[in-house]
Amino acid sequence: MAYTAPISPSLSIFKNPQLTRFQFAFSFSPPNPLLSRLTIQNLRIPMTKTSSSSSSAVVIAATTAAEKQKKRYPGESKGFVEEMRFVAMKLHTKEQAKEGEKETKSPEERPVAKWEPTVDGYLRFLVDSKLVYDTLEGIINEATSPTYAEFKNTGLERAEKLAIDLKWFEEQGYEIPEPTAPGKTYAQYLKELAEKDPQAFICHFYNIYFAHSAGGRMIGRKVAEMILDKKELDFYKWDGELSQLLQNVREKLNKVAEEWTREEKNHCLEETEKSFKYSGEILRLILS
Repeated sequence: MAYTAPISPSLSIFKNPQLTRFQFAFSFSPPNPLLSRLTIQNLRIPMTKTSSSSSSAVVIAATTAAEKQKKRYPGESKGFVEEMRFVAMKLHTKEQAKEGEKETKSPEERPVAKWEPTVDGYLRFLVDSKLVYDTLEGIINEATSPTYAEFKNTGLERAEKLAIDLKWFEEQGYEIPEPTAPGKTYAQYLKELAEKDPQAFICHFYNIYFAHSAGGRMIGRKVAEMILDKKELDFYKWDGELSQLLQNVREKLNKVAEEWTREEKNHCLEETEKSFKYSGEILRLILS
């Protein structure tokens, strides 16, 4: 950073720019006329607007380049997962998270305490969720790409847990519905992303699993209190310490993102809104 010392406007040479060429030469009154002329000539250094502008342009360009080099994205110093978390939290409402910036518009965005869930609606939510997890985990398990292979058998998988829960509902006499449009649409979208857009796919992978481990668990507990006599479903249970499972996946995600350019990282972050949109449509089934 460049610093400029202040100069007093009371100095005469700044009040009258024309004096700047001669002021110092006449102040000393050299005895030799020839020396005097040489001194005056030496002081007459042309200061053109062009040279001044060029110097300013160089300084500005250098400063801009330095600023770009130092620019940090929110959370970047802690790894790319923190960048994803930062973007995701802003898409929550204030009632959902203190960092939230979104206004409450949809029914599922209201506090869970104000929900009026139904068993039939909850079953539709579980069935569509299972379709999404089946798709997501199928893509990962069949992957040959190193990017996806990193996420095999993380311990966060939910498809088998959901199968256990749906079997329990069936044993209670409930009819298990077929997947509905929200689940089918999201599953198809994930398949398309997996083939052509790995950065966007990883965005959905992160948001699906990490959102379920946080807000999803709270929703499951509240809904169980309302309509299932506090029955805890396997969907909300993990084999092993959940915090450690999440940390392991964070490290893998950060490792994968280290190979991405800044543009690819930004593309991943930009996909967050779509992830929330598709997940929100499935969550809304609980209230149907």
